[in-house]
Amino acid sequence: MTAARHRPTSRDVARAAGVSQATVSLVLRDKWSGRVSPTTAESVRAAARELGYRPNLTARSLRLGRTRTALLVVPALTNEFFARVYTGAARVAAEHDVGVVLYPSPEGIGRARDPFESARTTLDGVLASSMAAEALSALRHDGLPLVMLDSGPGAPDEPATAATVNPDLADGMRQTAEHLLGLGHQHLAHLTAGIASWTFDQRARALDAAVARAAERDTGRKRAIRLTRTAAPELSVTGGLHAAERLLTASPRPTALVCDDDLLAAGACKAARRLGLRIPQDVSVTGFDDLALATAVEPELTTVRLPGEALGAAGMRALLAVLDGRTPKAAVLPVQLVPRGSSGPCRAR
Repeated sequence: MTAARHRPTSRDVARAAGVSQATVSLVLRDKWSGRVSPTTAESVRAAARELGYRPNLTARSLRLGRTRTALLVVPALTNEFFARVYTGAARVAAEHDVGVVLYPSPEGIGRARDPFESARTTLDGVLASSMAAEALSALRHDGLPLVMLDSGPGAPDEPATAATVNPDLADGMRQTAEHLLGLGHQHLAHLTAGIASWTFDQRARALDAAVARAAERDTGRKRAIRLTRTAAPELSVTGGLHAAERLLTASPRPTALVCDDDLLAAGACKAARRLGLRIPQDVSVTGFDDLALATAVEPELTTVRLPGEALGAAGMRALLAVLDGRTPKAAVLPVQLVPRGSSGPCRAR
């Protein structure tokens, strides 16, 4: 009869590394910084790997009164950006033995129903990406720590958000505006997502501010910089197509379309081709997000790259900090304009 294999314990790890069990606990719970030397921490991790040690999560959860599960709420699963957010959040969660439940809100960015009869009994905390803060009322009033990603603060009468982590949307629109104005475009049109949310409102405000600053700088040259705006009926290629057709058949016609999303930009490119316009010779088009679609269209799309994975990872770190009793700082992650073939110099008609 084969003897049952001994499951290594924290005492075994401590003995192998030549340290105390308290030190093993600090290192494996990632709370060693400033209390244990990096060399000792690595010795503990190496001993745990060699022994095949796995912490007893059930016992730890009972001891801490936690389920070690976080909820990630997104508006939809059809957008590649949210897959990136999930990937980043899940990676950090796995490093800390936390599970992630992904929940696409049936109402999009609208008020999300509590996906469980009582979230408090099944979850430790919530991450919400690109959602209106008031949409999370069912979960917020349940007393769960809430970290908002790509979202603004909630209403004053709502329970406080534990932390916010946002991409620098304003800088993304600033980079886009300066890129197009530097190419000589004077009449920009903003094709917005017809969705009432903080993330799209921030893009509009930032573009308005960037164009206003450029107009003030060029007053001496009497340069007439114009900005018009129209909303797409839906956040899709078809929505972008119909909205861009309205912009491109107006008089005077804009020489550059600034789109709130790569899907809208792809629709704008289709509209330009249907109207017999060349990109970028007759009209430049820019997007936002840098989805895989951006390099699938021809010419490839100039767009703002948002750090989806980094956003999810930073959000999960903030939530874990809250659960550990620490106060995370609000974070703003840098973004990058990626110039490609869909934008070019403005040509005189």
